[in-house]
Amino acid sequence: MNIVKSPLWLRLLLPKVTWNRSRKEKHIYLTFDDGPVPDVTPQVLNILKKYKVQATFFCVGENIVKHPEIFEQVKQSGHQVGNHTFNHMKGWQTPLNHYLENVEKCQRLTQTDLFRPPYGKCTLSQFKQLRKKYEIIMWDVITYDFDNKLSPEACYQNAVRHVSNGSIVVFHDNIKAVPRLMHALPKAIEYWLNEGYEFKLL
Repeated sequence: MNIVKSPLWLRLLLPKVTWNRSRKEKHIYLTFDDGPVPDVTPQVLNILKKYKVQATFFCVGENIVKHPEIFEQVKQSGHQVGNHTFNHMKGWQTPLNHYLENVEKCQRLTQTDLFRPPYGKCTLSQFKQLRKKYEIIMWDVITYDFDNKLSPEACYQNAVRHVSNGSIVVFHDNIKAVPRLMHALPKAIEYWLNEGYEFKLL
């Protein structure tokens, strides 16, 4: 069973990371993980441009090296970037020093104070060290657009059913997500705009 809304017990376990922004204002924080990726990230940028929406892209360092022109396009379009490690590292399976070195390698490219761990997984020691330099951004709602077993419409429903003021929402600009991402993203943006939400950068 996919847990779309980050549960209270997990928020209590990791209280010093960011799960959402202020609940007082009707704002949404769109985020995209894993890019920049040809044929995906540019399509996402076009959708965001169409609706005049800004978002935060948590970029993988090796993808920035492979596709620097797309990374520049993200920044030139007025979007925020965050660090998502250089090699999309699995924190639970990686020694502390190796993990921190990989984050720093990505940081030399992204130059950001935002970090999101791939898979949302870090050890407590990794979290403790990373908090010294970064705001660690988790999420309020994850759409599961990367799940091949999920229908595009179910992905859309994941996006819109669980959002509230201050929600940080996760999509993925990677190849695996494309069928669900391209269906759900424009529909969700239209729905949220009609509901009176404003889109903000982290």
